[in-house]
Amino acid sequence: MKVPYILVALVLAMGAALLPGGAARSQKANNSKITIRFASLAPPGSSFVKVLRAWNRTLQKDTEGRVELRVFSGSGEGDEREFIRQIKTGKLDAAGVATGGLAMIARPTLVLSAPGLITEYAELERVQQTLDPTFKKMLSDQGFALLAWGVAGKQRIFSAKAFSKPSDLKGAEAWAGLDSPVMDAYWKALGCKPLSLAASGVREALEKKRMQVVPGSAMSTVAFQWYTSLGYVTKQDLSIIVGASIISEKKLAELQPSDREALFDSAARASKALDKIVKKDDARSYNTLLKRGLKEVDVSANQTEWETVARTTREGLIGKVYSKSLLRDVEKAATGG
Repeated sequence: MKVPYILVALVLAMGAALLPGGAARSQKANNSKITIRFASLAPPGSSFVKVLRAWNRTLQKDTEGRVELRVFSGSGEGDEREFIRQIKTGKLDAAGVATGGLAMIARPTLVLSAPGLITEYAELERVQQTLDPTFKKMLSDQGFALLAWGVAGKQRIFSAKAFSKPSDLKGAEAWAGLDSPVMDAYWKALGCKPLSLAASGVREALEKKRMQVVPGSAMSTVAFQWYTSLGYVTKQDLSIIVGASIISEKKLAELQPSDREALFDSAARASKALDKIVKKDDARSYNTLLKRGLKEVDVSANQTEWETVARTTREGLIGKVYSKSLLRDVEKAATGG
């Protein structure tokens, strides 16, 4: 499900993978340094960016200075949609994105954010292990390579008004992000009024009571201070916010084979560190929200109703966002079937 902060999380995604292809030009022959321009929405000075800086140092050491990672953090390079556009035009080489950014490359990847489909980290890991080749090919067909998967916390429903069952939210204005067919469909299934709005406008909309419901991680809700206008949060999560780091295959072709290997080996270590940070910070942020007065909503008493809405949403997106076979494959992998 597309969530802004999630964007923060995007930076989280950096795991190991094998890269395709040979070099379009010989790095070894011209002995030039290769700079990979990597954009992330993670705030400058954050623990995320510190890990990225450490990754760069390791990469430079392992390639004997032949390859470096230049990190652009914060919103200076625009949002994740802009990241993808700039990679396509050659102004950037790589970026951390959420499923919204991935969807700009391969729309079917939005299946990973379908409500109620992947709600535990272990489920996500099974899906990634099983369907990694499928998603990599989707990206490769468009000239991108998947550096790694990542997580940005657990997606929960936050509300300014009390609720426990789906019908309690009927008629409420809910944030759907920009060009987010999954969230748009989910809110409509709940009877809410989806609001298409950039992340930068969410806080003002909440403060002026033009919006009452927001999907997001506890971490993002604290970071953007949306919680100051909210009073309730679901104990159960709707999904796991999925992130990924991607790079243009054209850029990869500039690296000699040994340096590509070094790129992914060092990225794998960064990925582990980032995932640990995210999971810990998101859990801590959730406890912080409860301490600051948000009321925990246990929806288990009405779980069947919530699951029905989620399933209706997922099935309704078949043929519009992803294929039936892809959805079934993800369902099977998530459950370990």
